[in-house]
Amino acid sequence: MKVVDREALAIRKKLQRAETEKEILRTLDHPFLPTLYADFDASHYSCLVMEFCPGGDLHVARQRLPGKRFSVTAAKFYAAETILAMEYLHMMGVVYRDLKPENVLVRDDGHIMLSDFDLSLKCDVVPRLDCRLAQKNVKGSGSYCVLPPMTPVLSCFYGGVGNCSKKPAPTPRDVPSEEEEEHEDRNNPEELEVGPELVAEPINARSKSFVGTHEYLAPEVITGNGHGSAVDWWTLGVFLYEMIYGRTPFKGENNEKTLLNIMKQPLSFPRLNPSSGKEFEELLRAQELIRSLLVKNPKRGWGA
Repeated sequence: MKVVDREALAIRKKLQRAETEKEILRTLDHPFLPTLYADFDASHYSCLVMEFCPGGDLHVARQRLPGKRFSVTAAKFYAAETILAMEYLHMMGVVYRDLKPENVLVRDDGHIMLSDFDLSLKCDVVPRLDCRLAQKNVKGSGSYCVLPPMTPVLSCFYGGVGNCSKKPAPTPRDVPSEEEEEHEDRNNPEELEVGPELVAEPINARSKSFVGTHEYLAPEVITGNGHGSAVDWWTLGVFLYEMIYGRTPFKGENNEKTLLNIMKQPLSFPRLNPSSGKEFEELLRAQELIRSLLVKNPKRGWGA
């Protein structure tokens, strides 16, 4: 149970953050995000009842490991689940803004749960469906289908909304068997029709608030020119780096130096000694992903 002192928050002018967190938690329904079972006030305290995670957080877990770092395989596992959680948040119009190992809890089944949404930004989002035809070795052009904000997307998958598909909704008799699908694929080796892909990034969200942990701040947060959902993908890069290397990439001797490093210092990777060729290849792929996430120009990074 999370308990917050509303009087203390009011003095610090942060009461709205607690209200925003409660509002966000009430809307979530995802395996890697909290389920709010109940919320109530007692005296000047607000109480949020959520699932208990006996595995603690990833920061504490990392401190217990040799070298205080996760293996690349473990880091990839936790990062993959974190990506799924943040994609869902963005689809719901929530910019998380506080990703760090301390806020990634571990359930009793080993899967993660993101926590602490008091710094999150809530905004409108317009999901769209990418209705392009996927082709083998051929790039298709295709078109996009734009939906009204928060319109349920199931009907679009089955031809009921927009112009994604002109085909009627399939009935059980219309669904081909596995043998029929395999035969059709062999007859059309150059192209494969797939379902539309949901794209939902709250790119119109803009905030000039200076919020977050210094070592995880994105360049656009530091400059104060306004930021949106792209900051979550920057913090994912810092998160993955810390999980693998045991420290954040731009940490300085103080907060001021850290912020300067984020803006000016080129990204570099400490030397590791992989135990096998496979682990070395995984490390190279992880480094490539981190480079793509930690792009200092927000117009060129993920979520732009």
